[in-house]
Amino acid sequence: MRKYNIIFLLIALITGYSCNQSNKLYERPRIDLQGSWSFQLDSLNQGISENWQTLNFTDSVHLPGTTDTNKKGILNTKMDETTYLSRIYSYVGKAWYQKQINIPESWTGKNISLFLERTKPTTVWIDGKEVGTNDNVSTSQIYDLTAYASPGNHQITIMVDNGESVPPQVIANSHAYTESTQTNWNGIIGEMYLEAVNPMHIKDIQVYPNAKDKSVLVIVKISNPEKISQAQLRLEAQAWNTDQKHNAEVVNQALDLSKDEFEITYNLGDKALLWSEFHPALYNLDITLENGDQLYDSQTVSFGLRDFKVQGTQFSINENITFLRGKHDACVFPLTAHVAMDVDTWRKYFQTAKQYGINHYRFHSWCPPKACFEAADIEGIYLQPELPFWGTMDKNDNRLLSFLSKEGINIQNEFGNHASFVMFALGNELFGDQEAMDKLIKTFREIDSNRHLYAFGANNFLGYEGQIPGEDFLVTCRIGGSGDDEPYKTHVRGSFSFADAYDGGYINHTYPNSVMDFSKAIEGCTVPVISHETGQFQVYPDYNEIKKYTGVLQPRNFEIFKKRLEEAGMLDQADDFFKASGKWAVQLYKADIEMDLRTKGFGGFQLLDLQDYPGQGSAFVGILDAFMDSKGLVAPEEWREFCSPIVPLFISEKFCWTKNETLTGEIKIANYSETKLDGKKLEWIVTGENGKTIGNGTLNISSTQQGLIDLGAIQMDLSSIDKAQKILLSLNISGTEYKNTYPMWVYPPRGEIEIPENITVTRKLDAYAIGKLKNGESVFWYPDQKQYTKSTVGGLFQTDYWNYRMFKTISENIKKTVSPGTLGILTNPEHPIFKDFPTEFHTSWQWFPIIKNSYPLIMDKMPSEYHPIVQVIDNIERNHKLGLIFEFQMESGKLLVCMADLDAAMDKPEAKQLFFSIMNYMKSDAFKPASKIDMKSLNELFSPATSTNKIALLQNISKYK
Repeated sequence: MRKYNIIFLLIALITGYSCNQSNKLYERPRIDLQGSWSFQLDSLNQGISENWQTLNFTDSVHLPGTTDTNKKGILNTKMDETTYLSRIYSYVGKAWYQKQINIPESWTGKNISLFLERTKPTTVWIDGKEVGTNDNVSTSQIYDLTAYASPGNHQITIMVDNGESVPPQVIANSHAYTESTQTNWNGIIGEMYLEAVNPMHIKDIQVYPNAKDKSVLVIVKISNPEKISQAQLRLEAQAWNTDQKHNAEVVNQALDLSKDEFEITYNLGDKALLWSEFHPALYNLDITLENGDQLYDSQTVSFGLRDFKVQGTQFSINENITFLRGKHDACVFPLTAHVAMDVDTWRKYFQTAKQYGINHYRFHSWCPPKACFEAADIEGIYLQPELPFWGTMDKNDNRLLSFLSKEGINIQNEFGNHASFVMFALGNELFGDQEAMDKLIKTFREIDSNRHLYAFGANNFLGYEGQIPGEDFLVTCRIGGSGDDEPYKTHVRGSFSFADAYDGGYINHTYPNSVMDFSKAIEGCTVPVISHETGQFQVYPDYNEIKKYTGVLQPRNFEIFKKRLEEAGMLDQADDFFKASGKWAVQLYKADIEMDLRTKGFGGFQLLDLQDYPGQGSAFVGILDAFMDSKGLVAPEEWREFCSPIVPLFISEKFCWTKNETLTGEIKIANYSETKLDGKKLEWIVTGENGKTIGNGTLNISSTQQGLIDLGAIQMDLSSIDKAQKILLSLNISGTEYKNTYPMWVYPPRGEIEIPENITVTRKLDAYAIGKLKNGESVFWYPDQKQYTKSTVGGLFQTDYWNYRMFKTISENIKKTVSPGTLGILTNPEHPIFKDFPTEFHTSWQWFPIIKNSYPLIMDKMPSEYHPIVQVIDNIERNHKLGLIFEFQMESGKLLVCMADLDAAMDKPEAKQLFFSIMNYMKSDAFKPASKIDMKSLNELFSPATSTNKIALLQNISKYK
């Protein structure tokens, strides 16, 4: 028995030794360069001519870091900046960084490299001798120091230039540089080290996954293979980030050292794990260059086994159709003013986004760093990086095209192995030569062997050119021009600026419904269409956010906007403005997203945005703030009702009904999960006041398909509802977390509404109406808009698009109507005027016909304590006190004013019901206006003398028609 135990022990030892041998890797020695560096600013651009590389600098900074984080540069004393956040210290130009290094004797005979993970264009000297220059801004800069860094002490000097060292178009507009987001910083912000390798070493590894075959094609490039007579590559892959472990069999490949590039097909086996948003399994592929016991080099590459492809007009991941629920990313990091370089920060960002149903990120005119790709690999996010460009491509601009070509090639090579890197585009809203765009894409495709999908750009030509041959997918706001007969038929998002679409697009213009989709727009497309920068619904800023800016950027824009509101006498309403506009914006985002989901064969959307954008005049368009923190406007689980892999949808022509109608609609399910829903049930329930059930039912799900599933119609008799009320339709898929809700409103049917005694309804406050007031009676006045155009603003249903200042400038430049610029209504639902018209404190779908026919009055002359019954929230540039419904004691009577043409809206039950509720209020004892006004003051209030502060121009480079 003892003999067998000894044999078993020997076998175990031998097996363990073999396993340890197979896992043995060569570690490249490194010298970390992080820490204190000597430093000198070169604001007069004298360093090169005066040979500063031979000097010793007296100032110091800490790297990784920037001039901002080290409090170097010019102190920013500009206190009136509202275009973007304010840098405390600003610097553009050359800056010099210097450090003493020691090369150990053990590095003798090795190749030595300097690695700078992310910086701006640099020049490097060793002991005063120039090594070279490098202008990579999207990827690492690597310098070969072999000829300069023998064992011993040396001085390394690095000059970083964030000035005119790249094409001017890149500095002016790319989010790799722009002050609107991460700022044009100077410094070195990523890993920085010296590394030694053997003369023969692994130069590059590219991995091309084939999920269907469960294999990867591995291409390995070797440096200096002629140095030895024979060698082999050992490949070993292990799943590393999942509970389900998998180790692929080790592969040994003998090398023909007459060449330096080798292709190896590595079969991972039947048990190989696939990567997707649902199961982001990753492998570490260890590759060792060896000869017997001699190890020359080892490198580890992380990859995911996935096939991300086009399937018809949609995308598929591992042959399962997927839908891109995307977020725009402009590199917003308010504490550092530069991109995060660590995996943990990016994982937190992606985890937050996933809480809101996001599975896709588009990087607007920039490419993120390695940490971002690594985090997206782990979290299962599909990425679309871009070249650092936004502007016009000229095929004769050799400097620009050479720079962009080099940047794109580097991006494919450095980040191409990442499972999350699935798409690539040339930049944002490009114009110019399609020939130049096509040439760049062909270059990248050839290098990357179709590992990624490619587009010429995001929203090129603002969509007017439609689908362009050569693109794998189309990111756009429209597909071709719009006709006057059907101005929205080419649109693929619900909201636009007034400069870009009639009346701001579908949602602002069209009677609220859940039928609208983009099927007409995409019917001629042969590639997936992604809605470009969906949403852009403004939310009034939350001034409580000011205290969060503890880094290198100050929120002087917030402070100015807050001061303006205080001067306008409405600072006490700031929080209410924020909450009312924000709650309404959430509903608008839901409407826009569901238009995408309702479109059969649609590719996805890219929100602008889940978070605020601090530039371009300050665009507070997020339900998260610039820090990716919740604003408290919507819980993640509520947002996921309409932004998830599975979304039940209610399809109906309206949300407002009368009790003599039958509530009717179709039920569909957008299923872009890996789950088959057949055998489950769709349960629907309608509840009224106090959660009382009014109706319910179920629909069986028999489909196994992915995409848009038709379940059929639901109907419910509304006759049991005896008074005006809001009802809620809830949809739930049995046995799952997936649900959705739709608020609707039901009113008693009304013919012509009887005007109570002692109430005069008039469009003119003439002598007759004034006489009634003098007699102590009540007057309901809805003024004629044409008489008061200079003392009113227009009626805007949705919140203003993106930023009022910028699109006011654009609209005026191209002679288009300027948006009314408002952010919804604010009211008190408990006010007795709403006794028969139940409402929230913010805008909802039932307000559409009233607001669209409105012309809110500018009431800046009223005291600060005066608040209209229904107040319209103005934008941060104008800060008008705007009244939609308000009241006064006047003469001996009572005056109630409605700045909406209710006659024009009386074909809708909601308008009739509001008028009915107003009449009941005016005849009740509750109608007791607290504020008095005389005729002279009223005339002054309605006079056009109210001035608006001059709003500064804010241009945009995209060419609006």
